[in-house]
Amino acid sequence: MNTRTGALDAVVFGVDIQSGDVRGDAPSYALVVFDGEVIERDVVSLRKLRRLIDDVEPSIVATDNMYELAEDKDALVHFLGTLPDETTLVQVTGAEQPEPLSRVASRHGVPYGKEPMKEAEAAARLAAANVGQEVSAFTDTTEVKVARGRSTGGGGGWSEDRYTRRIHGSVKQRARAVESELDDAGLDYEREVTEKYGGFSQALFTVSARPQDIPVSRMRSGDVRVEIERERRDGIEFRPLAKRRDHVVVGVDPGTTTAVAVVGLDGEVLDVYSSRTVDAAGVTEWIVERGRPIVVAADVTPMPETVEKLRRSFSAAGWTPDSDLAIDVKQHRTREEGYDNDHERDAMAAALGAYDDHADQFERIAEKVPPREDVGEVTARVVAGGESVESVLDDLADDGGDGDEQTEHTPRELTEEEKEIKRLRARVERLEGHVDDLEATIQQKDDQLAEKERELSQARSEERREVRKDREVTRLQRENERLERELEAEREDREALESKLERLKGLWKLDHSNFADVSEKQEGLVSVKVIEQFTSDAIATADEAVGLVEDDVILLRDASGAGRSTAQRLAAVNPRIVLRNGGLSDVADEILFEHDVPVAPAEMVTVQEVDELAVAREHEVEAAIEDWEERAEARKREQNAELVDQIISEHRADRPES
Repeated sequence: MNTRTGALDAVVFGVDIQSGDVRGDAPSYALVVFDGEVIERDVVSLRKLRRLIDDVEPSIVATDNMYELAEDKDALVHFLGTLPDETTLVQVTGAEQPEPLSRVASRHGVPYGKEPMKEAEAAARLAAANVGQEVSAFTDTTEVKVARGRSTGGGGGWSEDRYTRRIHGSVKQRARAVESELDDAGLDYEREVTEKYGGFSQALFTVSARPQDIPVSRMRSGDVRVEIERERRDGIEFRPLAKRRDHVVVGVDPGTTTAVAVVGLDGEVLDVYSSRTVDAAGVTEWIVERGRPIVVAADVTPMPETVEKLRRSFSAAGWTPDSDLAIDVKQHRTREEGYDNDHERDAMAAALGAYDDHADQFERIAEKVPPREDVGEVTARVVAGGESVESVLDDLADDGGDGDEQTEHTPRELTEEEKEIKRLRARVERLEGHVDDLEATIQQKDDQLAEKERELSQARSEERREVRKDREVTRLQRENERLERELEAEREDREALESKLERLKGLWKLDHSNFADVSEKQEGLVSVKVIEQFTSDAIATADEAVGLVEDDVILLRDASGAGRSTAQRLAAVNPRIVLRNGGLSDVADEILFEHDVPVAPAEMVTVQEVDELAVAREHEVEAAIEDWEERAEARKREQNAELVDQIISEHRADRPES
């Protein structure tokens, strides 16, 4: 269970340009202010946006494109320099090569819309979930400069020496105070001073820390001024947004492509990642940035060695299923999550499976942990370390002990000073008792406040459940409407198929009933069987599909290219007539002629087709056959004449010369 029960620790601004251009005049911005639960929306100018940032000091200003806030790199550096110390600019779509915001939002399950206000909200929600890159133009080194606050050129009635000495002494005194504050904070720094008459004219501290981590403030008061300025980088740098270090459940899918998924103790998928090039150190670093693993899980059993090594490196508990998770189980468990590939799905399924097995245990632990204790830390030691909740809480408690030692002494008369000390000690004890009473009252108020917060959280959860219920009802209504539309389309398809079936029945009667039961409208028709090409394969295909028998009327869609064997195969069917598209080869024409197979151009007969079936008019077929018979008779006479001429020529050639 996540220890965060309410809003975010700080406010996030989501920003997207609404109209205009930052390079032009008066751009306006869609602004979403997000604290984890409450969302405020507004449209503001650039000047008002900067004023709000200064007033509210949000932890993050999130955008999908940092150059919507500045016209170029120099302007961006200036913008970064004007942000409050606790505020960072985050580009949620990545670093130098950002992804589309829609893709990032989809991957992390964040609502997205193309309107500027929707994009601003998506940016705010992504940044609040620690998604994105922090944009930085400054290093983590800060210069603290203590210098003169006024010129030493005159004393206003003082002698010039005394005036100058006073200013330099004030600078030195303030420099020593700054040095003491840096030492107390345990910060590393280098000091460079310029000594002048009476003290320092300037002291420069180069501190290895950010301004918000330095216990020194900018000031200008009389003789002294303190300036704080971060060291600027050569360019713009991106670094992953700092991740929350909550305790988490991690699922790993090793292999050529390694995938890792991180799930919070509330069952929410926080992040998922996959890569073909990452090594074990890279996986470890990625996990460390996102949390402290309590359980490391795999989707197969036994646990692969690479996953086991990773588990040992975190001293986490291990989890594997009783048997390898089936694909349908993984798909069902991750159906509401976003992932880019099957490896990420498997890692996510492993993490969610481990969470499901430990969910009751997590809840029982959380119920036993007092409000002020870290539930995640207790859960980690119980689950991964095998300790009991009670022993962990005892160990975390600050026992301290009273440490009082009784020393025997000989009673004597107290002095007035000792009596006063005794009275003061008694008074201190009474005051301490009063403080204890006040602290008990504060604790009671804190408990009441925590109870109210729990009630508020429950009310909000109930409201969210109602919203989800309404959304589910709307989704089911839309699904019902879609199914009704599909049903109507199926009915229309069925009616069309029934009509087609009636036509096919009529054609079947043509081919099988010898016209005995065909209506008058259909009398005088003959079925035609179509062969796509004059090849052996096409003839075999047609024979298998519709059956080729003697006296069939056959239509060749492409009659060219047939050889002797193909023509003999068609002649063996002994068709009534062959209607051809295109010309026959000489050898095919000769074979069909020798077998008395009539051949006619397809243009001579009107062929009507319905899907795979076709019909022609009987009188046109008869006319085509008669035409072929006339041409065949003439061809035979011509062949006979040529044969006679050949015989005479051969006879003359064989006779001896006189």
